[in-house]
Amino acid sequence: MPIKLPEDLPAFSVLQREGVMVMSEDQAARQDIRPLRIGLLNLMPKKIQTENQFARLIGATPLQIDLNLIRMSEHQTRNTAAEHMEAFYRPFSDIRDERFDGLIVTGAPIEHLDFEDVTYWAELRDVMDWTQTHVHSTMGVCWGGMAMMAHFHDVPKHLLPAKLFGCYRHRNLDTTSPLLRGFSDECVIPVSRWTEIRQPDIDRAQGLRTLLSSDLAGPALVEDPGHRAVYVLNHFEYDDDTLKQEYDRDVAAGVAINVPGNYYPDDDPAKKPLNRWRSHAHLLYGNWINQIYQTTPYDTDQIGR
Repeated sequence: MPIKLPEDLPAFSVLQREGVMVMSEDQAARQDIRPLRIGLLNLMPKKIQTENQFARLIGATPLQIDLNLIRMSEHQTRNTAAEHMEAFYRPFSDIRDERFDGLIVTGAPIEHLDFEDVTYWAELRDVMDWTQTHVHSTMGVCWGGMAMMAHFHDVPKHLLPAKLFGCYRHRNLDTTSPLLRGFSDECVIPVSRWTEIRQPDIDRAQGLRTLLSSDLAGPALVEDPGHRAVYVLNHFEYDDDTLKQEYDRDVAAGVAINVPGNYYPDDDPAKKPLNRWRSHAHLLYGNWINQIYQTTPYDTDQIGR
C-alpha cells in the first residue's frame, strides 16, 4: 500500500521517482480501508528535506498512510517559503481535537538552549501531554526525543565539549523487541548533535528501556511503554548526503568542524559518502508502523482512551 500525499507536495514526485508507492487523495478515497493517520510535527528548518526523509521511510510499508504535516501554532519558520507552509501545514491549535494513530516529533537545531528558553516550549509541553489522550504511539527524534524524556521523566540533556558527528556503530540490546525485528546484532546510525542523554539518567527514570546503544555515542533508541512512545536520539532518517551538507556548510562558513567519522571512505571528504544505515532505517520505521497497525483501535474515537 502507498503513502497518501497531496500531489503538489514536493515529496510526492520525489518518492515517486524513487519507486516508493504514493497515492493522491482522490485515489485514496476510492479504497475501502482505513489508512493509518500519522502526524509529522516538523521542527526542523529545512521543512521539505525533512518531509521527504520521513515520508520515504513510513511510505515503504505495505499499509496505507495518511501523512499530516503539523507546525507549532505561533512559531514562524524563516527557512521555508510561507506559501509551502500555508498550503501543506496545519498549526497544532487546529488539529488538537483530532486523533492520530502515530505522531513523529522531529529534532530541532536548538540544542544549546535550555528547554525552558525555547520560544515554543510551553506549547510543545501541551503537545506532549496531548499525545497521551489523542495519539496511539509517538516517536520523538533527536531533540524531540530528548524533549519528551525531559517532560515525562525529568531526564536531563548534557552539553558535549564538541559536536558528536559521524556514523557510529550501535549494539542491539534486545533482539526480541518488536521494534528491532530483523535488526543485526550491530547497526550503524548517523549522529549529529551537541548534546547527549546519559544511560545512568535513563536508568534512574522509571519505565524507560534502552534498545540500541553505542560506547561512543551513548543511547540511541529508548522505549517508553508507559507513554506509548519511543525516542530515537540519532538520525536513521538522514539522506546519503545529509552529513556531507552539514560538513560542507560549516567548512564554507569557516566554522571549526571535524570530518564526520566512519562516513566518507577512508575518512576522505573528497570521496562519495557511503550509506551504511538505510536498511536498518527501513526496518525500524516499518516495525513501528506495523506495531501501530496491530494495536491501534479501528475506531479512531477510541485512540488514547
